[in-house]
Amino acid sequence: MIFRPTRPLAWLAGLMIFTPALLNAQAPVNKSGHNWPQWRGPMETGSVNYGNPPVEFSETKNIKWKTEIPGKGHATPIVWGDQIVLLTAVPTDKKPKEGEVKQEGARMGPPSSATDFIHKFEVVSVDRKTGKIQWERTVKEEIPLERTHNLGSWASNSPVTDGESIYAYFGSRGLFCLDFKGNILWERDFGQMEIVMSFGEGNSPSIYKDKVIVVWDHEAGSFIVALDKKTGKDVWKVDRDEKTSWASPLIVEVNGKAQVITDASSKVRSYDFETGELIWECTGLTRNVIPNPVYADGILYVMSGYRGNALLAINLAKATGNITDTDVILWKYLQDTPYTPSPVLMDGKLYFLKANNGSISCLDAKDGKVNYINEKLVGIVNIYSSPTGAGGHLYIAADGVVDVIKAGGSFALLSSNKLDDTFHASPVVIGNDLYLRGFKFLYCVSTD
Repeated sequence: MIFRPTRPLAWLAGLMIFTPALLNAQAPVNKSGHNWPQWRGPMETGSVNYGNPPVEFSETKNIKWKTEIPGKGHATPIVWGDQIVLLTAVPTDKKPKEGEVKQEGARMGPPSSATDFIHKFEVVSVDRKTGKIQWERTVKEEIPLERTHNLGSWASNSPVTDGESIYAYFGSRGLFCLDFKGNILWERDFGQMEIVMSFGEGNSPSIYKDKVIVVWDHEAGSFIVALDKKTGKDVWKVDRDEKTSWASPLIVEVNGKAQVITDASSKVRSYDFETGELIWECTGLTRNVIPNPVYADGILYVMSGYRGNALLAINLAKATGNITDTDVILWKYLQDTPYTPSPVLMDGKLYFLKANNGSISCLDAKDGKVNYINEKLVGIVNIYSSPTGAGGHLYIAADGVVDVIKAGGSFALLSSNKLDDTFHASPVVIGNDLYLRGFKFLYCVSTD
């Protein structure tokens, strides 16, 4: 988890003319009905077009169940059928033998955490209807060599699923493929990451058709790799001229061809899903890129908010080669963008938080027209989760509070709901159920 203030800049919006070619760019490729297969939802927009969870709730109102989760993990859960799957790191009372391992030393930067104890890295399955833990599977038991931000955890990478297997990613601990009973089918170890300034790890893999995509950006040799989802073996691997980034890859189809889009500080890049060949690239984001890209109606939106502000709207149907400062960039918005939280794209509107602060903006996704900017949320000063949209509302979870605002072009705070937990994982919606993974508990908020 990352924590640093940002500095707003003046904004610029350059509207270009749309072409019929935009209609040839299809929706995000990972759709799965009323499931939540990856951390930003079935369309990877942070929103769903179904469901109507409660607007008002508390510890004594509209809580269907509440389950204590062992250990610590800020990874957003995934949901498939009646199973909720989440990741956690559970400390043990065991220490490695003297001289067996050497943890990285303190570095300049934000407050960070180290540990002397071996941790169990676990995949946990929870029954969606009852909240009961069905099984816990320890996939690795070792001491984390790296420090992590005090606001982070050693289980901040969200799992993904295709409905056939669970792909649990723990960064430097590795990637593990499990069945839905918790049996490990295969695993991959990519080595030890060297994350800048002891900020900690946190991006997630993506899955489509027969491949799992992992972006391994750090300070000592970055790459992107496509794995056979049945075996875990490399299909292709491409080195990247990048330092640490935290955005997860986004896979979309454009003109019938799948491409893998990656956000990072040096460049935004798109790779051919089948071969790893570079399709297009551009500069324009800031350092320490964390927010995930989102996509709809032919337009890709990428943004970042550390040491500057940047939001680019890209016409994917025309993107090839170096698209920096070309008319492929439909519009830009250069203020008030998020540092840690990812945006929400819903019903033609793009919502995003400022830096890590409790204020939100809304633009028209088509042309960047401002609907409102920097509207203050209630009870939220700092925030590290991402908003979730459903049922005409946005759910925004932070320290002991979940604000609910109205979706649309005018700002309206509908409720500010207090709970006895802190939330860095993002809200998940399935039907009329809202799932909130806190530091201690997993909540199901519902009137059903």
